Amino acid sequence: MAKGDRIQITLECTEAPGTSRYTTTKNRRNTDDRLELKKYNPVLDKHTIHREIK
Repeated sequence: MAKGDRIQITLECTEAPGTSRYTTTKNRRNTDDRLELKKYNPVLDKHTIHREIK
């Protein structure tokens, strides 16, 4: 049986590391570089850039 193309990743806030983390999935074949998304950080009370971490 084939292995799935999607892997689970963790996104962490770049402005205040350790305060906000999100989990999501990405397609390992289409997206080989690190993912960056704008997500809400409740500690800072604003939307910030969240970058994929290991």
